Amino acid sequence: MPSKLSIAKSSGAVDWAISNGYVEYEHALAVMARRTEAIREGRAKELIWLLEHPPLYTAGTGAKEQDLLNPGSLPVYHTNRGGQFTYHGPGQRVAYVMLDLETRGRDIRSLITHLEKWLIDTLADFNVIGETRPDRVGIWVRRPSKGEMVEDKIAAIGLRVSRWVSSHGVALNVDPDLSQFGGIVPCGIRDHGVTSLADLGLPVTLYDVDVALRRSFQQIFGPTRLIEANGLEI
Repeated sequence: MPSKLSIAKSSGAVDWAISNGYVEYEHALAVMARRTEAIREGRAKELIWLLEHPPLYTAGTGAKEQDLLNPGSLPVYHTNRGGQFTYHGPGQRVAYVMLDLETRGRDIRSLITHLEKWLIDTLADFNVIGETRPDRVGIWVRRPSKGEMVEDKIAAIGLRVSRWVSSHGVALNVDPDLSQFGGIVPCGIRDHGVTSLADLGLPVTLYDVDVALRRSFQQIFGPTRLIEANGLEI
């Protein structure tokens, strides 16, 4: 795929952190705010942060209140990322993406295209064909159901770019409780379902996914260096 998103050699390796246990959403927002400011000011490296959240819904800037089908069932957080409602919870790998587009090229559309490719290449490691659709955000898989082919969403993308530094990111369904998506209209899309690697019959662990995510990321965005997530501030 032709790339507009150049990887500046001088920027060095991207920090790569993996949190164990569940990370509260407010804490993640605070860390992202501090880290993106530090990246913008040249005080910190770019960061990919892998984590799990406890069960919750988030509403992006395009969320419609009528798409919250079961108010009160889970905590709801209104955020400044793009997109609509989504679910986060155990068994879903969230990757928060803090990249400096000032050095990589000021092209948000290209960044999203590369994030899509990152997810698609990761899924390919497990022999899953992920696809994009021009009228639907996220990554989709085709599968047989009741004698016909359907398309279900396996990964979501919700991004914010402020003063050319990105935050928020992507979420890949490994083995979450898919019934929790029934409390919302995921990303405002009513005519398609949600799936996961486990739902597709693949007994994949978060560790397996993390290895694939890092390998694919490095091929697309450049080298990474593993850092400790405990006490992650900037």
